[in-house]
Amino acid sequence: MSNFKLNVKIRDDLGKGASRRLRREDQYIPAIVYGGDKAPRPIAVEKSAFYKAAEDETFFSSLIDLVVDGKSYQVVVRDLQRHPFKPLVTHADFLRVSAKEVFTMNVPLHVNGQEECIGIKEEDGELHQLMTEVEISCLPKDLPDYLEVDISELEVGTTLHLSDIKLPEGVTSVALSHGEDYDYAILNIAKAKIRDEEEDELEGEAASEGEEGAEKDQESGEGEGEDKN
Repeated sequence: MSNFKLNVKIRDDLGKGASRRLRREDQYIPAIVYGGDKAPRPIAVEKSAFYKAAEDETFFSSLIDLVVDGKSYQVVVRDLQRHPFKPLVTHADFLRVSAKEVFTMNVPLHVNGQEECIGIKEEDGELHQLMTEVEISCLPKDLPDYLEVDISELEVGTTLHLSDIKLPEGVTSVALSHGEDYDYAILNIAKAKIRDEEEDELEGEAASEGEEGAEKDQESGEGEGEDKN
């Protein structure tokens, strides 16, 4: 489990205008931390440290130490607001976590064994990944950076579901906790050649129809020419 540290300061100057001024200074990102038994608190996060940490995929599924006036508080990223067309984070939401309380979190799903996969390597199949992250619940100490699934032995026509993921000890799937009806598919290996043949067939039909149409137009044109003579 990765652990990150961010230095933050308390924001006393609130409102949209204050947030815009903070962003214009280009040193901090407006944010808020909430949850637990404390009231929500507006904060400002060091921009350079935040962007550096965010380069790591695990940052968004890891415990983060927010350091305020020398005191550290454990949180996780709950939400980010981004600029509509620039690669900028305009606001961040952090959730406080307690070492003794279970909480929910979305963690990335990593698919391993693609190069060795029987269905892809030997049977002309292709991977269709239906989920890129999975919602789990656990104590902070059990939070995984990501979940893994190995497809090296899968054949064409195979579908894996949430129940096929080997969860670490202390971690449960939120969806599966609601029953078997929520055992959603996470990926499948499909026969790529079937799709290609169908596309070729459709393209062939379209070409044939186009040729027939051209011949009819030509015949019609020739007929019109004969009438005029």
